[in-house]
Amino acid sequence: MTQGNTSPIRSIAVFCGSNFGNSPEYAEAARALGSELGRRGIRLVYGGTNKGLMGVVAESALAGGAEVTGIITRRLFERGHLAPGLSSHEIVDGMRVRKARMAELADAFIALPGGLGTLEELFEVATLTQLGDHSKACGVLNIRGFYEPMRAMLALATEQGFMKPEHRDMIISADAPDLLLDAIASWTAPTVTKWIGQPGS
Repeated sequence: MTQGNTSPIRSIAVFCGSNFGNSPEYAEAARALGSELGRRGIRLVYGGTNKGLMGVVAESALAGGAEVTGIITRRLFERGHLAPGLSSHEIVDGMRVRKARMAELADAFIALPGGLGTLEELFEVATLTQLGDHSKACGVLNIRGFYEPMRAMLALATEQGFMKPEHRDMIISADAPDLLLDAIASWTAPTVTKWIGQPGS
């Protein structure tokens, strides 16, 4: 069984690297995503900095007419990492508060390529969807096949009896922003429990 998203997607949190990566395709994808958010009138919520892909997607979204809200930690703010010209920003005391606030403001989540922080943020919000703490779509912009190893890992976890297929398939993957946003808009949350073959589940 599935349950539909009853409200339109007005705000998307984007997780991505504070570095640029080794290929210009990553920044091009971040720029394209920001432009597409602007074209659709969707607010960008992100980590607030001017670094790497984070700065690229914010600058592009602003240029495309999107509202952009940055949630930045006090430590990064004091180091001068706040991106200029944001529609609004909030300064929070640490990463846990930052993530919780971004999740609160967002109707859905997208991860671009990135490092530990990006992957951790993606898996946290996907886990909250799996547990039913929220029913918000999670997607990845799979540039240069960046997220294929993750998809293989989820397939292995399912094969080995640690995940249900519904949760394996829960994270949407597309290699173009328009396709990813279309899929997010039509996504429905799985309603199966996470437990496999256990009484009382």
